[in-house]
Amino acid sequence: MTRSSGDPLLVETDSGAVRGALRRGVRSWRGIPYAAPPVGPLRFRATEPVEPWDGVRDALDFGPAAVQHENRAVALPEGVVQSEDCLTLNVLAPPRDPGFDEGPFPVMVWIHGGAYVAGSSAQPLFDGTGLVANGDVVVVSLNYRLGALGFLDFSLLGDGFETNVALRDQLAALAWVQRNIAAFGGDPGNVTLFGESAGAGCITTLLTSPAAAGLFHRAIAESSPATSVYDGERAARVSRRFLGLLGLDPDDAGTPARLRTAPAADLARATFDLVAAVAAEQPGTLAVAPVVDGELVPEHPVDAYRAGRQLRVPLMIGTNHDEASLFRLMKSPLMPITADSVHVMFEELAAEHPEFAAAEPRIEAAYPRFPHHRTPAELSRDAGFRMPGIWLASAHSRTFPTWMYRFDHSTPALTLLGIGATHGAEIAYVFGTLGIGRRDPSFRLGGLAEARQLSEAMQRRWLSFASEGEPAGLSPLEGGPAPEWPRYDEERRATMVFDRGERVIDDPDASIREAWGDSAISFV
Repeated sequence: MTRSSGDPLLVETDSGAVRGALRRGVRSWRGIPYAAPPVGPLRFRATEPVEPWDGVRDALDFGPAAVQHENRAVALPEGVVQSEDCLTLNVLAPPRDPGFDEGPFPVMVWIHGGAYVAGSSAQPLFDGTGLVANGDVVVVSLNYRLGALGFLDFSLLGDGFETNVALRDQLAALAWVQRNIAAFGGDPGNVTLFGESAGAGCITTLLTSPAAAGLFHRAIAESSPATSVYDGERAARVSRRFLGLLGLDPDDAGTPARLRTAPAADLARATFDLVAAVAAEQPGTLAVAPVVDGELVPEHPVDAYRAGRQLRVPLMIGTNHDEASLFRLMKSPLMPITADSVHVMFEELAAEHPEFAAAEPRIEAAYPRFPHHRTPAELSRDAGFRMPGIWLASAHSRTFPTWMYRFDHSTPALTLLGIGATHGAEIAYVFGTLGIGRRDPSFRLGGLAEARQLSEAMQRRWLSFASEGEPAGLSPLEGGPAPEWPRYDEERRATMVFDRGERVIDDPDASIREAWGDSAISFV
């Protein structure tokens, strides 16, 4: 099929023409606006269409990151600034002969994590060049509003404050993909949404939103805090507390105007203080998260999955073996990592779920060394990530194809440091961005060759899922055939474990799963 333009880096979108660059053999466009800047009267409002531009817009640099407080765990790349005008996306596509079209290629849309308060699509860890080069896919990554500007529910202040605006940003980006990705060589009828941590939490929530129907066709959720979605009553309490940190009275008629004009940096700082305060008082509870608003998120996702009302798409979902280790080493308040904080977490759960009141001794008994060694963090890991993943996979598998994994791989250095396969460790393997950054200690004691081999195997699985709808292993690993990855079901509970190679384990840690039970538990 002949192209309308002889320049493979010049693409016409429905908002205007953009010119990209060839980077490492892959066509690249950065910082393309997908929505209007959410500033001024659009702060705290649903995403609006971007104003079209004339001429050709250079798409060579990443757009600004969403406003966020400084976070040493999720540092922004050098040169990336913060701004409320942050609604941009990036596209990576295979190289193209100037005279002919090829494809269309499967599309993978990445949503970054960061506890709903931090992160950027510009982080080098998320460079999709390897996925594009190895799999003939188009990779899209995006920024969305974070913290108070993206997730807190200020509808208690009246009209003009809409809910879940960060999720609305993501939906706007997915709608942009549907309208425009064909011009980049992508197939709008074959879109896989994938993300990690808070990004995965957005995905497992969007899977229950009617507004997302038709915008993506497969989903991959890496370490999703799937049960951390809260009802309107709790959201209102948190928002009132946030306003108090800013010195604002929610019942004062002047508060809406003052909130709309408050410096964004002040909002980010207050969000940081809010997260720490809520986590200290209610261990295991995120202050900032999606909200059940009865509209975009009609019901708690757990209830939607139980009833089979989620979107009809195949799902890959999994967690890491040592999710909480980095939180423990950094003494992060986001996860309970001591016996005392775990006990408080159980008290909070029992207060909201009376039927759970007697569960603490039973669950703690499933961890033989509790409360010594690292077992409080292990229990916290399972409360926050592993069990929510299992509960969601179990429910989804009743009606739609589901595959579950666990990432166990750890380099010698990370094992020695007690970090292991911590939260987010799998990302570099999925993207093929191993060993980036001067301060990365991962391979100081070796292990890079083995890690690259595992990375290639995982990329094959992710790319196969995006292309064909099943995470097949496409070539041998370590001299032997790639193992078949069976679908997950509640009888066998087959789980692909990525460690020193790939192996399938049925119902790993069954005693822990049985101790927690099969009924999803969440804060509301």
